[in-house]
Amino acid sequence: MTGERMPQLVVMGVSGSGKSTVGALLAEMLNVRFLDGDSLHPASNVAKMAAGTALTDDDRWPWLAVVGQSLAGASETGLVVACSALKRSYRLAILAEAPDVRFVFLKGSRELLIKRLGERIGHFMPATLLDSQFATLEPLQDDEPGITVPIDRSPAQIAQAASSLHACSHQRELRARVSGRAHAVVTAGISPESADTTSAVTRA
Repeated sequence: MTGERMPQLVVMGVSGSGKSTVGALLAEMLNVRFLDGDSLHPASNVAKMAAGTALTDDDRWPWLAVVGQSLAGASETGLVVACSALKRSYRLAILAEAPDVRFVFLKGSRELLIKRLGERIGHFMPATLLDSQFATLEPLQDDEPGITVPIDRSPAQIAQAASSLHACSHQRELRARVSGRAHAVVTAGISPESADTTSAVTRA
């Protein structure tokens, strides 16, 4: 639509939450490109994770800058990026490069995520690092731009719920100016066929 801001979305969460699967579906729904943020890691970071060694913040800052720059460079075309973005400071680093970014936090229990990681093949994040990620995780807060979506549903339903973040972003930002909140939480399931995504999003 003419004059409509193109989506710049980060699908975030710990390993096993479905960031890449949901992100790819979300990008398809919004007709924009999808990028797995893991592909932007330097080889040194990938090697550390494959060896079961947690990354330090010094490892992450350059990577987060590249994630943000990739999003900023897609302001005219739109982009969905899968990126853990576990800490508020990491999200701020992305926003410093791309201020229009909105976050989609995929929230799930430790038990469900351990099960999912055990079923994955060919991924370089060992399940042994999940506890470290949960210890690091700072969930999306009320004053951060984005939405929290529980992952106890199908990837298509999660992506449909997340698509409401872009579809209703203008209205939500107007309300945020009054309420002081920029963050929404999905509290009910959404049918993938439903055209009314706003009904499944309430203010946090």
